Amino acid sequence: METKNIMIVGVGGQGSLLASKLLGHLLMEQGYDVKVSEVHGMSQRGGSVVTYVRYGDRVSSPVIDRGEADFIVSFEVLEAARWLGFLKPGGQIVTSTQQIDPMPVVTGKMPYPENLVDKMKATGAKVDAIDCLSLAREAGSSKAVNIVLMGRLSHYFDLPQQAWQKSLEFIVPPKFLELNKKAFELGKNA
Repeated sequence: METKNIMIVGVGGQGSLLASKLLGHLLMEQGYDVKVSEVHGMSQRGGSVVTYVRYGDRVSSPVIDRGEADFIVSFEVLEAARWLGFLKPGGQIVTSTQQIDPMPVVTGKMPYPENLVDKMKATGAKVDAIDCLSLAREAGSSKAVNIVLMGRLSHYFDLPQQAWQKSLEFIVPPKFLELNKKAFELGKNA
């Protein structure tokens, strides 16, 4: 199998590390060679972050270059647009429609860009945009956006749902497991 590339992008403090650990565990359990990168960017809340998950028969590097991502999973719509150049032709964006103002918007130097989903689609990108924040709150915590996104991403993988559940059980602390299972289902069925 050729190597597949997933970029997880967002803003620090949103749970991208947990999402990348979940994907890494899931794919290793399916027998793939998996490389997961460190976080690049500011990991403190508010800074832009990106992690790479690469899997296949043999993966030599954890880094994804421009135009190589099969998937961009984004916690925030501006981050999806920011990393669009890394998506390969025919690649898929799965994004939350949540908007988190970056510092230039907070300080009033720039407005938040409008119609980003439409603009990304206009480039030919396939974009699956859902309100993950509302679904996470419905599951019981606004912090579950990451797992809602993983549920949505599961649509694009030919892997048994039991495998996703097994990885959730392995990665998520027991006291948060039921909430995260609900978040995953809400994302999957959105």
